[in-house]
Amino acid sequence: MGECQRIDKWLFFARVVKSRSLAAKLAQAGRVRVNRGKIDQASSQVREGDVLTITLDRRVLVYRVLDLGSRRGPASEARLLYEDLTPPAPAETDKTAALPPLRTQGAGRPTKKERRAIGKLRTDFGEPI
Repeated sequence: MGECQRIDKWLFFARVVKSRSLAAKLAQAGRVRVNRGKIDQASSQVREGDVLTITLDRRVLVYRVLDLGSRRGPASEARLLYEDLTPPAPAETDKTAALPPLRTQGAGRPTKKERRAIGKLRTDFGEPI
């Protein structure tokens, strides 16, 4: 049987989470899968070659364990512990999402551009501002 390491230690060494206690909570919450099998204990073992699926708040990470860590080192050292298999995020093709929301004519307060146009109309017709 090859070398193995606790999942909470590996997550901490690989810099997936900020502390080992957060790594233990992540594992106990069932948000980590090892080779597609759900785990619920921080003491679950991980080996080289295992594929981890980690569900974080806004994303899902898929890592293949390349090495077991011995310490929490710099990020460059942590990147050597895993291979990132996470699929790329889908690109936004909807260009209307980047446009500012339109408001219906006459709804709410006038914008600065509309206030200038109103002021220009009033001065053109001789009304005091």
